[in-house]
This record gives sequence, structure tokens and C-alpha cells, in this order.
Amino acid sequence: MDSTSGTKLQLHKKKTWFLLLTFSLLLSTLLITISITSTSSTTPSLLNYVHNRKPKPPLPQFVESKLHVASISPNPIPKLAYLISGSAGDGVSLLRTLKALYHPRNQYAVHLDLEASAEERLEVAELVENEPVFKRVGNVRMVTRANLVTYRGPTMVTNTLHAAAILFKEGGDWDWFINLSASDYPLVTQDDLLHTLSTIPRDLNFIEHTSDIGWKEYQRAKPVIIDPGLYSRRKSDVFWVTEKRSVPTAYRLFTGSAWMMLSRPFIEYCLWGWDNLPRIVLMYYANFLSSPEGYFHTVICNAKEFRNTTVNHDLHFISWDNPPKQHPHFLTVNDYQRMVDSNTPFARKFSKNEPVLDKIDSELLGRNTNGFIPGGWFNNKGNPNVTLPQHVRANTTELKPGPGAERLKRLINSLFSSDDFIAKQCS
Repeated sequence: MDSTSGTKLQLHKKKTWFLLLTFSLLLSTLLITISITSTSSTTPSLLNYVHNRKPKPPLPQFVESKLHVASISPNPIPKLAYLISGSAGDGVSLLRTLKALYHPRNQYAVHLDLEASAEERLEVAELVENEPVFKRVGNVRMVTRANLVTYRGPTMVTNTLHAAAILFKEGGDWDWFINLSASDYPLVTQDDLLHTLSTIPRDLNFIEHTSDIGWKEYQRAKPVIIDPGLYSRRKSDVFWVTEKRSVPTAYRLFTGSAWMMLSRPFIEYCLWGWDNLPRIVLMYYANFLSSPEGYFHTVICNAKEFRNTTVNHDLHFISWDNPPKQHPHFLTVNDYQRMVDSNTPFARKFSKNEPVLDKIDSELLGRNTNGFIPGGWFNNKGNPNVTLPQHVRANTTELKPGPGAERLKRLINSLFSSDDFIAKQCS
């Protein structure tokens, strides 16, 4: 190849390289222009979207933060919810106690445990269903799916919670829950009781309690028991296992009377257990001897919403040995005046057909045999044959308190005016 041809080839290569460079510059300029134009046209839209979009909803709260203590009923006259429980052979006593406690404003759950025969439970259910007043008002219900309840075992606690749940579902807006047995009996009329309770705060809980568990730490808290009623259909006593456990450190143990009058907000808390304390404590008391004497006490005194609502009294007259044994004395006519002087609304325990019950009926309650207690809702006008009041529903707010209201008022005033009232709350 001569020099002229070589020169031409070099010029051609330079020209090709120049064209490629020029084309690249033009393409780059075009792409930059398109990019700038595109960016300038989309940025405002993006900013507008960011500016105009709805803010993200706040993170969902925990469910327990949405639950709260129930509000107190504004009704001037309270309503009570009763559990009246019994076992084999208690049917007649249970019905007598039920009628002595009856008022159309209240709600009642009646329970005969599985130790009672099917015939006895059916007989009580039929008597409840066929009583004209109960049928008309519709505030007495038999717990048809009976529970096996072991004395001294946690099944007594679960039975109480079961009845409370039924009364929550079917009983309307009541204010206090009272647990009684067929061996309990009132010492005042329901008009006396409702009249007196209408003057006190509805969030109060009457529950005898103490943190000084003493000998119970070694004989009840540390031993581990099994309640056969949790898994068996045959009733038998609790039994112990060989291992022992330490006293809880996550919460403080309390003990006291198994009989109480609890506010609706606290019962609702025990059923819902929105911070899980009631369930945790229930699991612990499943292996605790005589758990009804500690479960509700421990829950209420470890719950900040309720520990300052306690009144350290169980509203019962009970005659104990000193020091107390496992069972209280059966009350007789010899105890009558002490019962009256106690100013309490309830007493226990009574044997079947105890003559002192007739004395209580005639002198304290004004009740004729097998009848209802006269009051604002029912006036038999001295005629013992009148058993069904007319216009039962119309007169439920009319109360006719008697001497029992004065006695009960003295008890309430003495409890509230006590110098150590506050000191006795969950101490």
C-alpha cells in the first residue's frame, strides 16, 4: 500500500470516530433533556401525592387498653344478683332461702351440684319454673348444666364464676353479686337491704380479707392439692401430692371469708381478665386448699383498679370456735339475739328445718310459711293466703324498709366510720 492510500485510510478512520463521538454527544444531550423534562413534570405530582395523601392510621392498640372498668348504674335503687347453691338433699332449704331473698328487682341463679340426684335437681327446676311470680317476672333461673363442686376445692370458685357469667349474659344491669348457700338465710328484708345499699357507692366490694395468712402458708399455700371435680364425674375429697411449692412472688396472697358481696365492675374484671391477672391467679388457686377463701381476695388486692374499693366485712353472722376450725357452728334459737345484734343482713349456717328459721321469718322478715316477704312490691295485708301480688313489675321501685334497715345502717356506718377503714383495705 502506497503512502497516499495510507493517508486516506487514516482520514476515514478519524471521520468515522468524529461522527460516532458527535452522535454520542447528541444522544447524551437528548437523554439528559428528556430526563430533565420528565423529572420536572413528575416531581410536582409526587410532591402533591405525598402532601395530599391521608396519614397512616396509628398502630392498633393492645386489646386490653380498649377494655375498661364498667360504669356504675345510675339507677337510684340498686339491683342485686344472687347465686344460691346447694348439694344433695339441699333442695327444700334452697327454695326456702330463695323465697326469703326474693325481690322482682333482683336476679337469681340457683344451682344444685352433681352430687344431688337428677330427680332432686329436676324437682327444684320444676318448682322454679312453675312458681307464678318467678314465671311472671322471669328473674330466677336454674343452672341446668350442673357442676361437680368439691368442698374446699377450686371447683367452688369455678362454679361461682359460672353463675356470674350466666347472670351477666341473662340478668341485665345489676349492681352487686352475692354468693350464698342453701344453709344461709337473710336477717333483713330485701326492701331493707336495697334501701340501705342505695345510699352507698356502687363500686364497693364487701369482702373480708387479710394478707396475714399465717399458718395457711404452710397448710394451704405451699402444699399442692388436686380437685377430682376438675376431671371426674364422681364426687370425692381433694387429695395432696408429695411436692410442695414456694409462695408466689409475682403477686401477694390474701385470704378471708368465702362469702362476699362484689361489685359488678369487679365481677366483670374477673370474667374478662383483660390484664390476665384473674386467670393467672385462678391457675394458681387450682391447686390451693380452700381456694374460695383466697381467690377473689388475692385478685382484688393485686388489681390497682379495685384494691381501694374493699370493705373488710362479709355481711354475715357466723359463729366460730376460737381459734376457728374448718366448720362454723350450726345456729340455733340460742344464737338468735346475737344474730340480731350483729346488724348483718345474712347468717349461716343453719341445718335443715332449724326452728330458729321460723322465728326469723315471723319476727324479722314478716314472712308466712312458704310465702314471700311483704314489701313495697308485695303487700299481703295480713292475709297469709295471698301469694301472688298484682302488678308485680309496677311496684319494683317502691320500698318499705323496716327495722332491719336501721340495723343494717348501723353496721354500714360503723364500718365506714372506723378509724382503720382505709388501713384495712388490702392490708
